Amino acid sequence: MTLKVYCDRMSQPSRAILIFCKMNGIDFEEITIEILKGQQHTPEYKAINPMCQVPTIVDGDFTLFESHAILIYLSCKYPGVASHWYPSDLIERAKVHSVLDWHHANLRRGSVGVIVNNVIFPLNGLPSNAQAAEEAEKTLEKALTVLETYWLKDGPFLVGRSQPSIADLNLVSEVMELQLLPAEHLDRILSPYKKVLKWVEDTKNATAPYFEEYHGVLFKARDDMRELLAKKSGKNE
Repeated sequence: MTLKVYCDRMSQPSRAILIFCKMNGIDFEEITIEILKGQQHTPEYKAINPMCQVPTIVDGDFTLFESHAILIYLSCKYPGVASHWYPSDLIERAKVHSVLDWHHANLRRGSVGVIVNNVIFPLNGLPSNAQAAEEAEKTLEKALTVLETYWLKDGPFLVGRSQPSIADLNLVSEVMELQLLPAEHLDRILSPYKKVLKWVEDTKNATAPYFEEYHGVLFKARDDMRELLAKKSGKNE
């Protein structure tokens, strides 16, 4: 049976799963769950994933959610997956796990908070919480600093690897979500981190042409959101 991937290309971890499958020649059916329309809360989808989140995979009788777990499962199941994505060496594999564990409580927490306060709230006419926005940006900047000075200190990819692993896919997708920010805000946050910017480009090149393909929806949303925010700002002047 064909692997089913329930996802939304606007979702950072969904993009990581889709790019991984395409890069490794894994046959799958992409089933879109539009989170901005609340489709993750329908009874039909809740029966598949009671957490009401994306991505989810269904592989025959087996259902799995949480992107890190999905990528590990796919790496182990499909023999055609290149070894650099999820190394067989115990120490190298442990390094990949360490950055995956770090991801959610640090980089993801900061990036989501910044986007919610600077994009989602203004677009919906809601006031941004200044204290929450400041704390989220501090969390993000701390995470980017750790990414720059520790995780990328020994090589072009995370934990000193010469080729991307599943950790690179997950974390790059997270950093790319910052594209939704206003251009000047994005530049202010990311421009100090030269290694991070180079790593994003290296990962993009290593996963071509699928990186651009699966980020296309994000880029269009970025342009639309910036236009809407500009209009709202103009009305408020």
